[in-house]
Amino acid sequence: MTWLLIAIILVLLASFLTLFSYFVAFHSSPRRAEDPYKLPSGEQYEQGRELMLSLIRELDGLPFEPVTITAFDGVQLYGRYYHVRDGAPVQIELHGYRGSALRDFCGGNKLAREAGMNTLLVDERANGRSGGRTITFGVKERRDCLSWIEYANSRFGPVPIFLAGVSMGAATVLMAAGLPLPANVAGIIADCPYSSPEAIIRKVCRKDIHLPPALLMPFVRLAARLFGRFRLDGASAVEAARDTGIPILLLHGEDDRFVPCGMSREIHDAAPGSTLVTFPGAGHGLSYIVDGARYAAAVERFILYCMQRLTGETTGAGQT
Repeated sequence: MTWLLIAIILVLLASFLTLFSYFVAFHSSPRRAEDPYKLPSGEQYEQGRELMLSLIRELDGLPFEPVTITAFDGVQLYGRYYHVRDGAPVQIELHGYRGSALRDFCGGNKLAREAGMNTLLVDERANGRSGGRTITFGVKERRDCLSWIEYANSRFGPVPIFLAGVSMGAATVLMAAGLPLPANVAGIIADCPYSSPEAIIRKVCRKDIHLPPALLMPFVRLAARLFGRFRLDGASAVEAARDTGIPILLLHGEDDRFVPCGMSREIHDAAPGSTLVTFPGAGHGLSYIVDGARYAAAVERFILYCMQRLTGETTGAGQT
């Protein structure tokens, strides 16, 4: 009887830890509210607060067209389309984990517009106005990214497409490179991506909540499979970057305390044709805020290279 009681307790404990892992890591409430003006706390964000708020207000005040598409699994996805000019390249922009599209791309969208691009600013599944209740750390979101590419091609024709992301969005656009993307995807701009879903969750367990990953990860993986209907190891930014021929620009703050800068270095090492630009003193997603001129120059140089490459005007790597 004692052994039976112990077994029941262990099963109940395992069930609780699995369900707890799902709600902490993956679940998004249907009552979620997006407040792009709510910035993360901490001294790193405090230094650039006024600039960020100014950029958010600027983007929030621009006219846009609301766009809704249906993802591969029936989830309704929402985005904002900002038109600059007919026939221009399109940049598809994906925000970070539990983030806000307006906040995370207040700088990146400005750079894209100044480069003459039309932009699709996307609410990722289970965020903002998009449907779904499970965040999958890029595993399903990468296929959503493909759906947005297909939408752009059906609406605008085969104009050059750039994929851009911040944090989880950056990992997502890199993972999307492992899918059969159309030839007009010209380049990928990834700001502070993590190397894989498992790697970032392990890091959070170890350094942020101070619990051993070896103990928690089995329950996290099980939660993803049972409640999220996805495999946590179903995609990897490192593996996708290694196998793609699409040019990649990696941008990362050297003082990033959430996604270590070393993860971008790992991706860069796996993809020899990629370019990595790091920013001393910059925290998570703050590289543009810390050194906007250098950030803008790197993006401008990369876009020019990709456009020349797409039209056959250059054959070398041409990136510095």
